[in-house]
Order: sequence, then structure tokens, then C-alpha cells
Amino acid sequence: MLDQAQEPGDFAITAQISLVEQRFRTLKHNDMFGVFDQRGDIRPGPGGTEGLYFNDTRYLSEFELVVANRQLVLLSSTLRDDNATLTCDMSNPDLPHLSGDGEGTAGLDSNLIHVRRSRFLWQGVCHERISIRNFDVLAHTVPVEIRYGADFVDLFEVRGMARARHGRHEPAAVTLQTVRLAYTGLDNLRRTTDLRFNPPPERIDEGRALYRVALPAHGRSLIFVEIACDTPPVASPDTARRPADSFVKRMIEQRRWTRQRSASAAGIESSNEVFNEAMRRAISDLTMLTTEMPTGPYPYAGIPWFSTAFGRDAILTALNVLWMDPAIAAGVLRYLAANQATTTDAASDAEPGKILHEVRRGEMAELGEVPFRRYYGSVDATPLFVMLAGAYLDRTGDLPTVAALWPQIRAALGWMDGYADRDPDGFVSYFRQTDEGLANQGWKDSFDSISHADGTLAAGPIALVEVQGYVFAARRAAAGIARAMGHADAAAAEDAKAARLQQAFELKFWCEELDTYALALDGARRPCRVRASNAGHLLLTGICSPERGLRVAESLMASRSFNGWGIRTLASSEARYNPMSYHNGSVWPHDNAVIALGLSRYGLKQQVARIFSGLFDAALYVDLRRLPELFCGFARRRGQGPTLYPVACSPQAWAATALQAALGASLGIRFDAQGCSVVFDRPLLPDFLDVITLHNLALGEARISVVLRRVGTEVAMNVLARTGEIHAVLRS
Repeated sequence: MLDQAQEPGDFAITAQISLVEQRFRTLKHNDMFGVFDQRGDIRPGPGGTEGLYFNDTRYLSEFELVVANRQLVLLSSTLRDDNATLTCDMSNPDLPHLSGDGEGTAGLDSNLIHVRRSRFLWQGVCHERISIRNFDVLAHTVPVEIRYGADFVDLFEVRGMARARHGRHEPAAVTLQTVRLAYTGLDNLRRTTDLRFNPPPERIDEGRALYRVALPAHGRSLIFVEIACDTPPVASPDTARRPADSFVKRMIEQRRWTRQRSASAAGIESSNEVFNEAMRRAISDLTMLTTEMPTGPYPYAGIPWFSTAFGRDAILTALNVLWMDPAIAAGVLRYLAANQATTTDAASDAEPGKILHEVRRGEMAELGEVPFRRYYGSVDATPLFVMLAGAYLDRTGDLPTVAALWPQIRAALGWMDGYADRDPDGFVSYFRQTDEGLANQGWKDSFDSISHADGTLAAGPIALVEVQGYVFAARRAAAGIARAMGHADAAAAEDAKAARLQQAFELKFWCEELDTYALALDGARRPCRVRASNAGHLLLTGICSPERGLRVAESLMASRSFNGWGIRTLASSEARYNPMSYHNGSVWPHDNAVIALGLSRYGLKQQVARIFSGLFDAALYVDLRRLPELFCGFARRRGQGPTLYPVACSPQAWAATALQAALGASLGIRFDAQGCSVVFDRPLLPDFLDVITLHNLALGEARISVVLRRVGTEVAMNVLARTGEIHAVLRS
């Protein structure tokens, strides 16, 4: 997806770390996220990914609960459907010598002590309640130990990058029930982790808190822990006296926020309960990944590697769910406009008008050890920004919001005209200004993702096929915005540029022998005659003629590209095809979602249904019905699920919106803001959906709820409820 560089080791994620085999549990709220094992533990070890992270730094690298020096037996580990709380249920193993810290008592048979850990993140604090219950007819005193530690390692170091020097770990500050762990980095920033235990433990030091929990027969005891990053937990007299009340109060606040954040979006319900489960998880993942910025909601890219603001990812995420939650698009547009480059800075690949690629706030970014503190090295985020602005206006009719962005839209267009087309040959290309940055600056940014038919890597400056489509769509979108604002001359100019680009594009990129467009033009303007999924993105933009759009679709749906779960990033017939690679033969849900939206635009609903069905079937086989960032591109085999990719992010924002995008594409849903109507253009329901109900589709303050039913090969629609001036239209 994101941080792969020219050489495989520069920013690549080490394959020695497999997220698949660990089946981690993740929580996130704003800039804090946690990666835990199924017991809720953070267990230290080389190459380990678990931890509590804040601002690209691991603030807690160990957090383990043991009873009598023994690990508990896992019973279950679940996330609430809304991702609000992690609950881990465990029991004691056989303990022939029930002891803790050298003090022995009578033994304890297995499965007599039940331990339930309930954990959530809220406003920079990790809250945990540990419930310990005795189901024996006898009383027991159980030694319980919580072990903890903080390495304050930068996220890029967790990912596998080596550092020659580190900052200074400070002595721990310990009281009767609190511990502060601190680190002063080479960037002179002091980072602190505060742990608070309630009730106070019997013993406490810089690395452990020890309790001797007296449990009467069928009795229960509670331990509460708060872990705060850089800000100590709020301690009031009430908190100190009634930790249970404080825990419940914070939990209620967190769940209320989660409900309010998701309430602005349309609701989805179907006749297929498994699909409902997958959709609930997808919507909850997007809610969890969305961070509240001063500019509005902004979806962070993914956990664990990309829990920060990315430009391209957020734009495509917003486009995928624009039909059901336009508030995300508004938040993304405002944030990216506020952070648009205004000067040239080679170290960050910044140029006036360019849209942000990513932001990092860890020690390595602050010191320039990685170039991503505020990095602009993507060629596609800028035209996609303009595309999203136009799509948002079409979806909502909210001209004031888009008009306020007009200076940034014009700056983005200026970048496309100038810095991005230095030849000038009319095609937008990427030119890396620093050897420290990303060599490939499209969404497939791994070092080997752009090649010629013989496998030779393409030399830059490279003009990617999908980027030309984005630029075409951006110019058309800008023309529409300009017209809505009364700028007729500007609208005509952008329409003319779009027409010229379309004509030149067809001449230079089309490969008749491949039935598709070239992957890219290299620096010598030779086409990379390679079948790749990139050409599928063109369908979303409308740059293809109807006849060539159909041929692109047929090429993508052929068995060399469509593997049964989705469309491969690179066809199996190509020299660099590798189903286990990041970008050369893997399957990405978001890639397929974008293609599905494009297929719908060209009226190819049967092809949309195949992609939709493949993605849903994949969700049946993965943990929590959660589509990961990507999976391997091996052909689908009967009775088996997809082959998972070892370091795929999960949850991941644009993967979490793939099913919603595919549903919108299948239904052909669009909005006519001027006509106050929701339009379903030749809808088709795949075989696994007989009935779909959409609640509270919004146009301004108006709301409408509709149900769509498959009747033979057709779809029938009924309006269930409406508020305000809004209508639903079915076009068959």
C-alpha cells in the first residue's frame, strides 16, 4: 500500500513478522491504538508487534497478566460488534502449588477461577477492568501479577528498521498505586507512560504490580488499571474511591461517541445475516479508524503500520462510502486543503499545490531518519483531491463547503499543469526530489511494481495509467465546480484540457494486443505493456470510450486476472507475477472496490456482482469477517478460503469500505441534489442478497429509507419512510 521504497529493505515491512499467525486484537481511539494477543497481553520479544502506541511510538511494550506465575488458559477473545471493547475470558490452569512470590498455599484445580479482562481506549487512556471470580466451594487466595514495561520504540523500528542510537530511558517514578515510565528521545521530546492501579497492589515497582486476591467461595474481586500516554489519568476523589463507577462512566462516554459517529451514516440491513455481520464489522472498523480532527472526521489508513493521516487512502476511503456518509469526504477535504503544500521542499517532496501523502510524529520522523514527518511523495493524491471535491458536490449539493476549497482546488490544478508535467507532454508524472523518499509514487509504491513486459523495472519519470484517468476526472470535476460558482471561463478551460488529455491518452496508452491500457509510460515515454489492475481505475474516471471500457473489463475478468476472490494487481501471465508479492499479483479489496464502481459507471453490473460476491466470500473465511488490506493472489480452490498475506493491516480503512462500495456499485446508487432524489440505476443484487434495506439516506436535512428486493432477474423498490423533500427513483 504505502511505504515501500526503491530498495526492498528501505521502508519495507519485514516478512519475519506475520500478523496472520498471531490473530491480534486491536483497539483504537484518535491517535492511540493497541495491538494485543488474544489474552489481552502485550508480550515482549524480538520482532513482536504487540503494544500500546501513541503518535507513532510504542508507549507500552509489555503488559502481561499471570496467576501464580502461570499464564492463564484462554477461553475466548472477542471484540464488540462496534469495536468499542475487547473482552478476554480465561481460566486458571492446574496449580498444584498455588504460590506467588515464594509464598505457598494449597493447590488449585483447573477451571475454578474465571478471569475476565474488559478493555477500551478513550481520550488518550487505556482503561481496563480485571474481574477475578472463584467458582469453587472453598475460599482461595490467588497471587495475581501484572508485568509491564515501555521501550518507547519508534513504529518504523518495530517494523524492522535498525537505529544506531537511541535516547535516554529515565528512572521510573513509583508511588503506592502509580508508575511513571519515561523516555527522552534524541529529538529532546519527553514521552511518558503512566499506569494507575486501583485498588493499590500489595507490591509495586518499575516492572510489576503484585496482588494477593482473597476470594471467598463464589466470590469476586475487581482490579482497575489506567494507562495514559503523555498525559496522566485524571484522578479525582470520586475516581479514587469508586474506580468501578469511573470505568463505567468512561465506557458509556466512549460508546456514546461511537454511536454518534456512526449515526450520521446510512444504515444497511439485508436478508443475509452473515452479510450483516460483515457489514457491521466493516462500518465499525471505519468508525474506529476515523479520528476527529479540528477539520472534521478523518479516516486513518490502518493498524498497525499506518495509523495516521494518509492523503490517497483517506480520499479513496471517502469515495467508497460517499453514498452513505458524505461527512467523511467533507472532513478529508478540509484537512487536506489545510495541509496542502505551499512551498517547494525537496526533502519532503513538497511542491506548491501538492496534496499530502502522509504525516508521522514519531522520533525517527522528527529527526529526519525517515522522510515522512510531513511528506508529499504521491502523484495521485492531488488529482484525487479534486475528484473527491467534485464528487462531494454532486452527492450533496453543498456548494459553500466546496467553494471554500476553491483556492486549494486551483492550486492543485496548477500543480498538475506545471510541476507534474515538466516535459511537457500533457501527462502527469512523478519526479522524486530526494533519494530518501518513495521511488514509486502511485498507490502501488513498492520498488518493483512498475515494469515492462520482460520484467525490467521502468525508469522514471513515470506516467501511471490510472493517474491520467484521475487527472481527466479532476479536470471535469473542477469544471463542474467552476460552473456551479459562476466561473464559466475557468470551466471551459478545464473541459478543454480534459478533452485534449483524453485524446492523447488513447493514442499513447492503448495496447491493442493486450485489450487494455499500458500500465505506465517510462521516462523515455515507452509504454509498459503489462496487464495490471491499474487500468480498471480508469473506468471510475470515465476517460475510456465505451468500447474500450468493455474490453478493459473483459481483460480484468479473465482468469489470468480474476482469481475467484477478486482481481489481481498483476495478471498471472506477466513476467513479474507473484501471488505472494505486495503489488505484483496479490488481491486488494480496495482496488476491487474502485474497479467495481467503475464497472457500474459503464453499466457492467454482472461483472460488479462477481467482484462483490468474491469479496463477500473472502470475508466469510477471515477472522471477525474483517477484510484485510490484501491477500495473496492464488487461484480460488473449492472449499478453501483465500491465502492470507503475512503483514497485511487489519483493520484497514479502504479495505473496510470495500463491501460498501461494491454494494453501492451493484445498486447503481447516485444522488441528484437539485432534483432532491436518490437514484438506483439498473440495480442488480448478487445471489447472496435477496433483500437489502437502506436506512436514512440523506440529502441535506432530508432522509429516506428504502427496501430493494430481487424479483427474478429484476429488482423492485419500496419506500419505507421519508423526512423532508426527498424522493427515490428506480431506473431499470
